[in-house]
Amino acid sequence: MKILGQVAFLLFLGGIWCQNNRNAKASGKSTKKSGGNQGGDVGQSPPVVDLTPGSTGSSRGTGGTAEAGRDSAAGAQEAGQQTDDMRLHFLKNTQVTCNDGTAAGFYLKEFRGSRRWLLFLEGGWCCYSKETCDSRYQNIPRLMSSSGWPQTKRGTGILSSQAEENQHWHNANIVFIPYCSSDVWSGTGPAPTPPPRPRQGREKERDKNTNTTEYTFMGSLIIREVIKDLVPKGIKQATVVMLSGTSAGGTGVLLNIERVASQLEQLGAETQVRGLVDSGWFLESKQQRSPNCPETISCSPEDAIKIGLRLWNGVVPDRCRQLYKRGEEWQCFFGHKLYSTLTSPLFVVQWLFDEEQLRVENIYMGGQSLSEEQWQYIQNLGRELKNSLRDVTAVFAPSCLSHTVITKSNWMSFQVRGTSLPRALNCWDRSLEATRNNRTPAKGCPFHLVDTCQWPQCNPTCPALVDQATQQELTLLQMLAAMGLDLQKLGLDPQGDADSLASMVSNGG
Repeated sequence: MKILGQVAFLLFLGGIWCQNNRNAKASGKSTKKSGGNQGGDVGQSPPVVDLTPGSTGSSRGTGGTAEAGRDSAAGAQEAGQQTDDMRLHFLKNTQVTCNDGTAAGFYLKEFRGSRRWLLFLEGGWCCYSKETCDSRYQNIPRLMSSSGWPQTKRGTGILSSQAEENQHWHNANIVFIPYCSSDVWSGTGPAPTPPPRPRQGREKERDKNTNTTEYTFMGSLIIREVIKDLVPKGIKQATVVMLSGTSAGGTGVLLNIERVASQLEQLGAETQVRGLVDSGWFLESKQQRSPNCPETISCSPEDAIKIGLRLWNGVVPDRCRQLYKRGEEWQCFFGHKLYSTLTSPLFVVQWLFDEEQLRVENIYMGGQSLSEEQWQYIQNLGRELKNSLRDVTAVFAPSCLSHTVITKSNWMSFQVRGTSLPRALNCWDRSLEATRNNRTPAKGCPFHLVDTCQWPQCNPTCPALVDQATQQELTLLQMLAAMGLDLQKLGLDPQGDADSLASMVSNGG
C-alpha cells in the first residue's frame, strides 16, 4: 500500500498514466536551440495523436522548419486529407521554457471567422524537489520536456472539432497548452542556479527560495506567452475566451484566470474571460503524513505545494494572497478558499467522489482491500465536496467515482437531474450573454447541478466501475464485497443490489 501511495502522489491532480523513454537532458537543451527558434508551425508529414485521457502521446514528429510545417499543412488540404487536427507552435519567446530548457508551446486549431476561443491547460500534478523532479523526468518526461511532442494532436470532448461530439464549441478556435512546467501552472522562474555553499542562520533560510535543481518552472509565464503569440491569430478580437483545464490544469485555471483577463484587457481586447475547472477542485488531505517531508515522497499535497511555491517562485491571485499571511499562500490552490475572491465567471465540474482525491488518502477503488474507516471517509467526502460547492454559481457535480470528464469522447452522456454537461455549459453561456446584453436569462435552463443522492455511483449515468484484476464491470456493492467489506454488517444487502440503490437513484442523477 505504501508503494501505491507513492505512485498515486506523483499522479495526483494529473490522471496521467504513461511511460516514455527518458530523453537525455543534454539533447533536451539542444532541442531548445533548434526548436525554440522556430517560433511557428513545425513538422513534415505530422503524426496524429489522440487526446483521450490515458493516451501516452508517444507518436514522434520529424521536426523541421516553420515553412516546412506550413507547406505540409497546405499539401494535406490540397490532397483532401484530415485537417481538423491541432498543430504545434513553439513560443516566440525562447526564454520561457519547459522544465528542462526545451521550447514550450501550444497546439492550435483555428476556425476562421470565429471570435470564440477555448484555451485548455493540461494536467499532471507537480514536482517540488530535486528528488521528485528527477523521478518525474525519468518516468514521465513529456511532462517536463517538449523534445518528444508530436507535431499534431486531435482533440476529444470539448476539444473536438466535430459537431456531433462537441455541439457548442466545435467551431471555436481551440488551443491545447501542454503541461511541461510541473508547477501547477503557477511558476515564474527563476532559472536554475548553481548549488550554493553551505550557509547558516538567516542566509540558510534565504536559500530555501533558491532553485538549486536543474529545472526551470515557468507555468504561469507560459500561459502569458501563449496569449501574446495568439494576438496575430485574432484573440484580441475575441468576444469570449474560455480558459479551461483538467486536474492540475483545472487548478491552473483558478490560479491564472484573473491574470489572463487582465492581460487581454491591457492588450485592448473587449472580451469576457471565463473559466472552466474540471476535477481541479480539491479538499485538504486528512491523511497523517511523515514528519520528515520533503525528504520522503509521502508529503501531503499541502506540504508539496508549500515547498513547491518557493522552488517555482509560484504566484497566486492577488486578492486571495491578501487574505493570508506570508507562507500561507498555498491555501489559494484550493478552490473552496479561492473562489470567492475571483471576479471572472467560473464553471466548476467535479465528481463528488474524485478518484485522485481518494488516492491521496491511499484509497483505491477496485484495489485489493477497503476498510470500514475508508468506506466512511468515501461517504464523508461526497458530503464535504457538496458543501464546498454550495455557493458556486455554475457547477456540474455528479455523485460518481471518476476523475476528469471534459476531454472524454463520451462527455455528453453524463447527466445530473436530466441535464447533460454540454447543455449545462450552454445554459451558463446563454445566461452570461443575456446579462452582458441587459436581458433576462431564460428560465428552465439550469447550470447549478449537484447530485442530491448520497452514495457513490447512485447517479445512473456514472462511468462504470471496473475490477482492476479482471477488467470486468461491477456494481458498487459488488466492488465493495470484492474489496472485503462485510455488507450485511454495514446494513447493505448484497443480494438486493438493485433495491438497495433504487431509492438513492430516485433522489439524484
